[in-house]
Amino acid sequence: MQEISTVNRLSKRVAGLKPSGIRKFFDIAATMKDVISLGIGEPDFTTPKPILDAGIRSLQNGETHYTSNWGKMELRQAIADNLKRLYQVKYNPADQIIATVGGSEALYLSFTAILDPGDEVIIPTPCFVSYQAEVIMAGGVAVEVPCREENQFMVDPADIRKAITPRTKALFFGFPNNPTGAVVTREVMLEIAAIAEENDLIVVSDELYDRLVYDFEHVCFPSLGENIKNRTILIGGFSKDYAMTGWRIGYACGPTDLIQGLVRIHQYTIMSAPTTAQDAALAALLIGDPHVEEMRVEYDRRRKLLVGGLNRLGLTTFEPRGAFYAFPNIRASGMDDETFCQKLLEEEHVAVVPGSSFGPGGEGFARACYATSYEKIEEALRRMERFMSRHG
Repeated sequence: MQEISTVNRLSKRVAGLKPSGIRKFFDIAATMKDVISLGIGEPDFTTPKPILDAGIRSLQNGETHYTSNWGKMELRQAIADNLKRLYQVKYNPADQIIATVGGSEALYLSFTAILDPGDEVIIPTPCFVSYQAEVIMAGGVAVEVPCREENQFMVDPADIRKAITPRTKALFFGFPNNPTGAVVTREVMLEIAAIAEENDLIVVSDELYDRLVYDFEHVCFPSLGENIKNRTILIGGFSKDYAMTGWRIGYACGPTDLIQGLVRIHQYTIMSAPTTAQDAALAALLIGDPHVEEMRVEYDRRRKLLVGGLNRLGLTTFEPRGAFYAFPNIRASGMDDETFCQKLLEEEHVAVVPGSSFGPGGEGFARACYATSYEKIEEALRRMERFMSRHG
């Protein structure tokens, strides 16, 4: 019998994907006792009870069947109403909004729908680890444009201009940012919108943390004008704002022709987003605002504790204005970011993620997530103080 060859069984595209730098450290942490994790970007809150109850009622009422490929009309209408209320952006729920399996599927659908082999996508970094991978899996080329600490990790429009080539098809925009917590001002966004129009680029804007901002007004990218709205795919979801990570429900909005492309792929790969999650998401939009605000206020309290504590330890941290991450500069430790995170985990059982895991511009930094309890952050800072007294 001929032996099965395992050489080249994976495509070059998949074989070439880098392992997630986030998972590496948390696989190690999972084998240790007494670890305080400031790493995984997941709310420590349980989904608010009224939203949970809506999901339970959905199951009890027998809502266990497929929905339209697009998602339930009631949910799409609520998404449209919410975006109009918050950002004065109007979408037709009939053919400009699709419910997806989290923001992650919306991202996959977007790049798969718009990219031909070799098309380039400009991606400001540091950024969430999935963005470049999704471009590559769609056959595209990720062109990384590093953001800088001196600009508070806002992307510089001049750097985007320099990165544009005849192969550039799209610009990716992910703010409030994971891992830095950076936000972008309206003035800078208008410059970037002008660049997209001048170069006929599609914009994919991931605004998953739109409701988690502090002393800052979130600017929804397609709200910058009708012309930019007509070239933008807006990605949103419920995982972060509403503490619904396990429900796996998100959405994409955009011009009819682009969203129809997303639906075409979605109908063959997914069929429809989970029905129970759609019903819970509808409740989140209709009655969830007080719960979002309650969580946002608590995140803000933790943000101030963590950022103040890190700065006090010499791990200088610019003030994050969105999401739930701090991005301290760890050079005072005398280590590179990989070594710093490894030693901090081994010696003090505090888990953070090397900034280099998130792409160019992240070297020499670490991501610390404050979506964990105030008391655990206090203890993590005490352990980090001991660590810095030995290494700082």
